Amino acid sequence: MAEEKNKKAMNAKNQSEVEEFAESVLSVRRVAKVIRGGRRFSFSALVVVGDKKGKIGFALGKSRDVSAAISKALHKARKHMITIPLYKTTIPYMVVGKHSASRVLIKSAAKGTGVVAGGAVRAVMEALGVRDVLSKVVGASNPQNVVKATIKALTQLRSAQQIAHLRGKTIQEIIGRSDAAA
Repeated sequence: MAEEKNKKAMNAKNQSEVEEFAESVLSVRRVAKVIRGGRRFSFSALVVVGDKKGKIGFALGKSRDVSAAISKALHKARKHMITIPLYKTTIPYMVVGKHSASRVLIKSAAKGTGVVAGGAVRAVMEALGVRDVLSKVVGASNPQNVVKATIKALTQLRSAQQIAHLRGKTIQEIIGRSDAAA
């Protein structure tokens, strides 16, 4: 009897953990391997997973079946999530990320601006929980490279607490506010 309650509680907990993530499938590609008997087809799926509170992960899953490729990618993305510092509904400051031939410029925006981004960058920002941001992709618009460049840009971000700790100062000294001026 007690075991059944524990199992039900664990299942409910696992379902609630799964529900809290925003998942987005960015691309599914069919790739072919040429063998002696002809072509052997398989699929690769690029997905982005986020909790809309500053944690994000992305992954590429490969399989002979589309649904298996997507599920592999989702599992891998949840496993390798990183935390990004946010400032209210946007990012703290402008950053640029580069991967291969893709460059992504991400700028913080005023409240109410919305997500001004296209394709892969929009999916990353929505999964991350950013509601106001401006972005521009320069160069190649391949979704894999754009996602990797976006994540590289976001990993450059530091919160005011992290910067103050690195410099050995208080947050007020970093921001430039003084109690005497107030």
